[in-house]
Amino acid sequence: MKALKNEKILITGPTGQIAFPMAVELAKDNEVWGIARFRDGSKRQHLESLGIRTRSIDLANPDFRDLPDDFTYVIHLAAFIGPKPNFDRALTVNAEGTGLLMGHCQKARAFFSMSSCSIYAAPQDPYHPVKESEALSGEALPYSPTYVASKTAQEAAARLCARLFNLPTTIARMNVSYGPNGGLPAYQFEAMLAEKPVQVLSDRPSICSPIYQDDIVAQVGGLLSAAAVPAKIVNWGGDDGVDVETYCRYMADIVGIKPEFERSPHGVKHTVTDNSLRKAIVGDCQVKWQEGMRRMIAARHPEVKLKG
Repeated sequence: MKALKNEKILITGPTGQIAFPMAVELAKDNEVWGIARFRDGSKRQHLESLGIRTRSIDLANPDFRDLPDDFTYVIHLAAFIGPKPNFDRALTVNAEGTGLLMGHCQKARAFFSMSSCSIYAAPQDPYHPVKESEALSGEALPYSPTYVASKTAQEAAARLCARLFNLPTTIARMNVSYGPNGGLPAYQFEAMLAEKPVQVLSDRPSICSPIYQDDIVAQVGGLLSAAAVPAKIVNWGGDDGVDVETYCRYMADIVGIKPEFERSPHGVKHTVTDNSLRKAIVGDCQVKWQEGMRRMIAARHPEVKLKG
């Protein structure tokens, strides 16, 4: 895997669940900049205290005049995820914002655009590992009706701009990310701690490919090195397909609580991914899901005693 050192890197959405630990780690050996709207000034100050240079920029209507255009790498992780059916806003931020950012940063050695496995059409067999070439048109997410459509449009914008600007690009379709900074398994564990049910699908198993925070940070350099024109599209998930109920029961067992599940047709339809291409680029993940869940719980809830 390629280690990023002595580079000038722009990260969008640096206060986010995936972006924050990545920005902090990359800032140890690189000049890292972060852009966001920064509605919470304390988060911006925290980033600055960790050596990350920040600019307040709204990708819906970006003013790049105060942002350099000589970054060697751009890692675009920011996304609009809204609970209302505001498709215009979602397309403006996720699709148009991506294109405008790529135009500003077209001198970069490589551009990384985060997409999502939620754009895949659900396979008939929930255990089927979906490849990058398989059907799209995923179903709308219950908590964000615009996300799937706008992330699909974002991919199209990134593909176009890669060719238009001859800008080597990687589009990574994230599966289920998790770690000390959050993610779906973290929130599901906290629901169980609060004696609330975890929602799962009523008509099919919820199989996903969870990937731990440390592997995400370690692999981003290698995925950037694979950037190409036309854009390289790669699934970004962990090595193992896991049923949501299985990992929730595991987390509950190691802390001695009883999990409850609520079966609903409105739950998130997860996808297990074929990660052969990702493995060919960056190798295997280093953190198995069981160890990752333990690390996540220990970091987020030191008051909870773990078994074993």
